[in-house]
Amino acid sequence: MSSLHGLKTHVTCGVFGDDQSVGGSVVICAIVLAAGRSKRMGAQKLLLPFGGQTVIEHIVDELSASEAVSHIVVVTGADWNAISRALAGRRLVIVNNPEFDSEMLESVRCGLAALPDRCGAMLIVLGDQPAIRCEWIEKLVQLYRRHEGKKIIVPTHDGHRGHPMLIPMRYREELLKRHENAGIRGLLDAHAEDVVKAPWGDDEVLADMDYPRTTRGN
Repeated sequence: MSSLHGLKTHVTCGVFGDDQSVGGSVVICAIVLAAGRSKRMGAQKLLLPFGGQTVIEHIVDELSASEAVSHIVVVTGADWNAISRALAGRRLVIVNNPEFDSEMLESVRCGLAALPDRCGAMLIVLGDQPAIRCEWIEKLVQLYRRHEGKKIIVPTHDGHRGHPMLIPMRYREELLKRHENAGIRGLLDAHAEDVVKAPWGDDEVLADMDYPRTTRGN
């Protein structure tokens, strides 16, 4: 298990510097999108119980359990204080997106600002996808390395794109400056030839928690 425990810091949104790799091995950094207000759920879904802990704790712990993930950034919004308390004691960086009602792309940009210079690829993770497991990350990273870190790796089921997705940092500037209306979908469409689809046997890569009936846990 990777040692992503014991440190938590806050940073503000900014512009990320040049990306690099270390020792010839690409550093994978996760951006967890946790800025939503959960209006349709009626409660902050990331703080709902799941498997004996909260949804956001479960997701971060699954990422931490992956040997491939070297750095975790959690992008919060209006409920940053409560989410920060839930994640206390874990080694990660928490960024607050001040635009509470902005689209996903703005949170991705906030996450980019907090990534270390050595980061070579970003793993975009939904904060409301509790089905995620560390084995998913390993599968995506293996496929990423098989393509020498030059392709965007996206899990798919029944022809639909899901999450998490792994994107080389060479697309950083494009995400910062373009695709205002389409978001990450715009990036994938613009570089369809660089998108490698990872077929998934079930639809868990498509599932998130928008309504109470979509929530499962124990």
